[in-house]
Amino acid sequence: MKEGTFVVAEADAESAVLRDVDDRQIHTLADNPDLAAGEVIEATIEAEPPMDVVWSVVEIDRQYAVSVDESGEPPTQRARETAADQPVGELTRHERAGTGEVHVLTVEEGETEAAVADVLADEATVERAARLGVERVEVRSEPGVVSVRYLP
Repeated sequence: MKEGTFVVAEADAESAVLRDVDDRQIHTLADNPDLAAGEVIEATIEAEPPMDVVWSVVEIDRQYAVSVDESGEPPTQRARETAADQPVGELTRHERAGTGEVHVLTVEEGETEAAVADVLADEATVERAARLGVERVEVRSEPGVVSVRYLP
């Protein structure tokens, strides 16, 4: 048996493929217990004998979707100060009060929109949110600064 947090990488009516957010291991389920691609589950799974190549869900403790959206709000003062103090291409993580994190990326001013698009499209953004146990990701930006807020 294996307990963990998984992103549903693929799903159809008959089966689903889970990706463990901690070790990135892939688990193909023998059947689909009503999961949709992109969802996150905190669950216990077990390999099915005799070959142990497919898995089944023993118990789902939590099932949710992570929303990843671009905000019209500018980065916070702290995010702007952090970006100003680090070289282009660097990332700094700040813990939030309570649950979540804020990641501040310093980018070339002309590359800000592309960086935001990359964050919004990156599967790793959802995986990181799942590792943190949060359901919302908010991306704020201004030229040269991208702030990724992982929120409960």
